[in-house]
Amino acid sequence: MGEFEAVADVITGSMLGRAVEPTTGIREGRTDEANCLNCGTALVGQYCYVCGQHAHVHRTLGAFAQDFLTGALNFEGKIFKTLPLLAWRPGDLTRRYINGQRARFVSPLALFLFSVFLLFATIQLIGSPGGMSQVTAGDHTYHSTDEAIAGEKAKLAKLLTQRSRADPEDVKELDTRIADQRKSVATLERFRQEGVVNAVLADKDTVNVRSSVPMVNAAIQRAKSNPQLALYRLQDAASKFAWVLIPISVPFLWLLFPFSRRFRLYDHSVFVTYSLSFMMLLVVTLSLVGAAGLSGAAVAAVLIPPVHIYRQLKGAYSLSRLGALWRAAMLLLFAVIALALFAMTVVVLGMTG
Repeated sequence: MGEFEAVADVITGSMLGRAVEPTTGIREGRTDEANCLNCGTALVGQYCYVCGQHAHVHRTLGAFAQDFLTGALNFEGKIFKTLPLLAWRPGDLTRRYINGQRARFVSPLALFLFSVFLLFATIQLIGSPGGMSQVTAGDHTYHSTDEAIAGEKAKLAKLLTQRSRADPEDVKELDTRIADQRKSVATLERFRQEGVVNAVLADKDTVNVRSSVPMVNAAIQRAKSNPQLALYRLQDAASKFAWVLIPISVPFLWLLFPFSRRFRLYDHSVFVTYSLSFMMLLVVTLSLVGAAGLSGAAVAAVLIPPVHIYRQLKGAYSLSRLGALWRAAMLLLFAVIALALFAMTVVVLGMTG
């Protein structure tokens, strides 16, 4: 079901992005009308000059499907003008959007929403950034659920053999270990039925984390009893509250231009939102490259972000090379702090909610 959920997430993200993206009307097809069908204004040209609706509307199923695909996946062609600039000339894109070129490019918020859903759809689709299925049970990591079941059943058989030969004083301890091992095998078999490809079965003898806060203790116990559910809740919280990254990051960017009258918080917000969108799209691309077994993803993940941040700073704020360089270094440090704050927020919301 993960593949269907991934496709659904991409379409949902696209449609949310479309919802916040300014449009000039709904191209629903073609009829010949003298007055706007939406507000009744006399038509002059292809669009109503009052409400912006297209003068001609279709009423066919084929036109509905075309409108769906255009609205969900194309952003009216703006995406093809936005992405090349975002990738290679991000500073130019940021400055042009701030200066008022809104109809030509996808807005930062629309692109951010689309990128968030595409990122988490990719995570669901391939399971992990490297695309490898892993199941960790106790102190051993397997490469598939079937392999994990076979390995844990072998451990169970070994314990049963030990019990048949054990002294009476050792039987009670072995019975406890056998019961835990059977629970692990049953959990893995349930994972196989549910299609889970990445899971961690906590070792109850080694995991012993406690807190003085009752709510935190309850969250820890829930995570220990069902690690897969805990991981799902963290991922769900991260996708729902990804927007928190924007208000977390903007103050750090403001610190690079303190008390500047030339650059305002709006400028910083556009910069941050476009930058976050690019980084998420980069993660998607590198994840797919890794899943395809191609090399170079790790190197690109290290080199591309600082270069992109430098180019965006230099172009968006018209900085010298030295000015852009030291600010890019500081912004990389700030990005680590912002991600740490966001991670703590996700943990609190995901585990205690």
